[in-house]
Amino acid sequence: MLVPVIPALAQDDDLMKLLKNQDTLIPKNEPVAQPFKGTYVINSHSTKTLGKNNLDFRITHRFGNIGAQSGGGVHNFYGFDNASNIRFAFDYGILDNLMIGVGRSKVKEHIDGLVKYRFLTQTTNNKIPLSVAVMGNTAVTPMKDVNNNYTKFLRRVSYTGQLIISRKFGNIGALEILPTYVHRNYVQGAINPDNGAAETNGFAALGIAGRVRITSSTSFIFDYYYTFSKFRQNNPQIPYYMPLAVGIEIETGGHVFHINFTNSSGIIEQDFLESSPDDWLKGGFKFGFNISRVFVLGGKEKWKHEEPKE
Repeated sequence: MLVPVIPALAQDDDLMKLLKNQDTLIPKNEPVAQPFKGTYVINSHSTKTLGKNNLDFRITHRFGNIGAQSGGGVHNFYGFDNASNIRFAFDYGILDNLMIGVGRSKVKEHIDGLVKYRFLTQTTNNKIPLSVAVMGNTAVTPMKDVNNNYTKFLRRVSYTGQLIISRKFGNIGALEILPTYVHRNYVQGAINPDNGAAETNGFAALGIAGRVRITSSTSFIFDYYYTFSKFRQNNPQIPYYMPLAVGIEIETGGHVFHINFTNSSGIIEQDFLESSPDDWLKGGFKFGFNISRVFVLGGKEKWKHEEPKE
């Protein structure tokens, strides 16, 4: 009577093993590794946020124009004799998906503060196909008021609101789009003589940024913004060219180092989206670099960028 039971038990055991193997084949609902190595691409933000209690010290530097036709050339060592902008900043992770920051730029002496919150994180099983974050910043210019433009303090204040949407494509790289709105409390009255459009306090822009992996520690990066402002279109008095930046990103331990070229000297959105007078085709691009060093003040760095080693 026991003989038929033995094959039945063996079949049940095989069935359980099969079910366990199938479970291991089902993709788990886990966050993907960071689509970008740093919290910035070049000019643009990424969807990455610092881990809780992580402090990021950043130095961003832009030299002068390289091309002689745009004020560069051999006599100022292709822009290296000039520093068109420098920004020092500290960013801090409040939570793993919430960070704040403060910085100071040379352009307009801007002192800025930002908040970035990531509310969606792409998962490995694609139940959440995108990472999405929101960023807001406020900047104040304390520069001397030689033309009596800043008769009230609020005139010195400007703001940026931004939605950041990214997707990582395996180990190939990542792509993101950045709908953006910039508002300045004060702008000087000016008219574009080509189309009669007046400067406005606020304007919208749409950015695109990407990263293409070269090795486990090196990537090609870029970002570009199209600004929706009739005042800035074909303005013969105040030339404007859409901000474009390309570069190489290198990760070495806790450092993320960018070597880049961009036609905009501005570093925060209020600066590089408001004013971009240099033309790439006329040598109006600048060499620059970004250095980031993360210090773990408590806990550990989370949602790190991890890829297979070469």
